[in-house]
Amino acid sequence: MAAAGDSTKQPLLPRAHPPHVASASSPALPSVPPGSAGRRFPGGLDVPNLKKRGGGTRSWIRVEAATASVQTLEIDKATMMRRCELPARDLRLLDPLFVYPSTVLGRERAIVVNLEQIRCVITADEVLLLNSLDSYVLQYAAELQRRLLQRAEGDELPFEFRALELALEAACSFLDAQAAELEIEAYPLLDELTSKISTLNLERVRRLKSRLVALTRRVQKVRDEIEQLMDDDGDMAEMYLTEKKLRMESSVFGDQSLLGYNSAGAAGTSASAPVSPVSSPTESRKLEKAFSLCRSRHDSVKSSDNTTAEHIEELEMLLEAYFVVIDSTLNKLTSLKEYIDDTEDFINIQLDNVRNQLIQFELLLTTATFVVAIFGVVAGVFGMNFESTVFKIHNAFSWVLVITGVVGAFIFFSFLWFFKYKRLMPL
Repeated sequence: MAAAGDSTKQPLLPRAHPPHVASASSPALPSVPPGSAGRRFPGGLDVPNLKKRGGGTRSWIRVEAATASVQTLEIDKATMMRRCELPARDLRLLDPLFVYPSTVLGRERAIVVNLEQIRCVITADEVLLLNSLDSYVLQYAAELQRRLLQRAEGDELPFEFRALELALEAACSFLDAQAAELEIEAYPLLDELTSKISTLNLERVRRLKSRLVALTRRVQKVRDEIEQLMDDDGDMAEMYLTEKKLRMESSVFGDQSLLGYNSAGAAGTSASAPVSPVSSPTESRKLEKAFSLCRSRHDSVKSSDNTTAEHIEELEMLLEAYFVVIDSTLNKLTSLKEYIDDTEDFINIQLDNVRNQLIQFELLLTTATFVVAIFGVVAGVFGMNFESTVFKIHNAFSWVLVITGVVGAFIFFSFLWFFKYKRLMPL
């Protein structure tokens, strides 16, 4: 046994490759230093410091459920797929090079979580968190470790639900903090815009509204994802990994026990001597044990279904709690958007009022111009070089000017009264 153990610990020898010989027709290729990441092009050239897409390793933070230990691992994509039994498209959701909406997927042996900065794979035994320099990621790992170490005695929540709860809490708190920060910045800016309409304030409000729309879209996606999980009992049942693991272990143990009983029975009946009546009670006892084992397995499966239904209710209550939190954040953003829309309507009303005042002033100027034009017409008529009986009347020009002034003043003040007191101008 010791020799066998030593032989298994010996490292495998690397496969030898024939050396490359440079010639006139085949020039020497630049060598790549060992350990450096490179990519081979069709021409045979290895370019250093160029990673192949999807083939490199990534840093993961592993939090173990049993010991609450935290360690950093370097795992490539293929190993991650085999370890968690996940397809490549699920791991692609965790790739930081791509921007995917918030998603929570329940699989056979893992839960894929992509909630804002928290991108992790949760299993029944561990959490593999994508390593990042973001403070929320480090806080998530530290908080999960602290909660595992300080677990209460009456808390029977499975490990995967505890990790999922912490991920939902981190995402909801992060989005709520951003919404609160946006509120603090928005309300004074909108009040300033209502008091002073300027290009600078309008540009600041435009940027604020763009941030509000983007944040509302992210919050809405998290809310829809939680609501979709709450509406589908099958997805919630898939997320109970501990129950499926225990069920699988009990099934494997039962199969092994049944196989042992069958092999023992076969060994007993394969004797050369014929079966005696004395040995028949032993065989019947073995058969009863086999039947009792099958019955216990059936009862365990039935009880596991009942416990799964109970834990679905627990998971539903957990999701409902954070659904209320994220819905409250969405209501804050909706109220802020309505306030911005009300401010825009108020500004448009102010601009319409100023526009109406300008139109009214323009009409008054037009009326005054008309009155002055009347005087110009009278002066032009009396300046004509032709004979008329009107010119022979004493002070005829003065009387005409007086009558013209009275008519012009009446027209001017009629327009003024009409626009000032009747207020028939449309808004």
